[in-house]
Amino acid sequence: MGEREWLTEQFTAHRTQLRKVAYRILGSVGEADDALQETWLRISRANAHGVENMGGWLTTIVGRVCLDILRARVRKVRREEPLDLLGPEAVARGGNVIDLEQEAMLADSIGLALLVVLERLPPAERVAYVLHDMFDLPFDEIAPIVARSVEATRQLASRARRHVQGERSVPEADPARRRQIVEAFLTASRAGDFDALVAVLDPDVVLRADEAAARSDVAMELRGASTIAKRALAFSGRAPATRLMLVNGAVGAAWFRGEEPALVLVFTVDDAKIVEIELIANPDRLHSIDLANLDEQ
Repeated sequence: MGEREWLTEQFTAHRTQLRKVAYRILGSVGEADDALQETWLRISRANAHGVENMGGWLTTIVGRVCLDILRARVRKVRREEPLDLLGPEAVARGGNVIDLEQEAMLADSIGLALLVVLERLPPAERVAYVLHDMFDLPFDEIAPIVARSVEATRQLASRARRHVQGERSVPEADPARRRQIVEAFLTASRAGDFDALVAVLDPDVVLRADEAAARSDVAMELRGASTIAKRALAFSGRAPATRLMLVNGAVGAAWFRGEEPALVLVFTVDDAKIVEIELIANPDRLHSIDLANLDEQ
């Protein structure tokens, strides 16, 4: 048997399991199939000699492909509907007929409620949780996929687990504590205090910017407390015009140009740290946000 035939046989043998992994991460049958196609392209170009755990190796590759797809969703700032393929109206996608019986089995294997929860998780958390908690992949194998240390990957899965279980940390549930943390971030930004910024940021904090904010010289995605603290210092000149606000009812901030908000900052706080910052500058999105002066509430 030639190498390609052997690799095809191995991929076929693990295809059902790999499709389950992709579906649980992506929540879409069509994208899961796309992920499998990309996985096959990658492994067909790779050197599989010496691979002792073929199932683990293939799962690692499909995990990386799925993470790329999730991050592409964020970069394009578009909303995915994970359940849009679960009805008869979506039998065909991309010219391929979807096996509804097989699709129903996939959905039943994870549960629609869990799919909805997973859809809300940040990409790295979602991948870490699915691969570890659902498919028993060890953290030392997941860490290279999400580009984190083993301990940081363990924290990602733990954070995702809390969300899935419906548990919220005390800081997130306590508006006063949330305000204190966000206010500390703004104060440190105004003072140009790097150490104080790092102190309120989770080590794996993620900053995401929409396309309009990115055009203002902000990367669409930044990771890590030091990286984001340095970026905050670079824009410290704007800090005096940034106000603590209620953003859709939660403590956040907005940078004003004159009397109009030009940039809104949405914070996710967990374990007494800021774990995610979203920058919104798109005019249509800004107009849809409910902004209120925090001190008047």
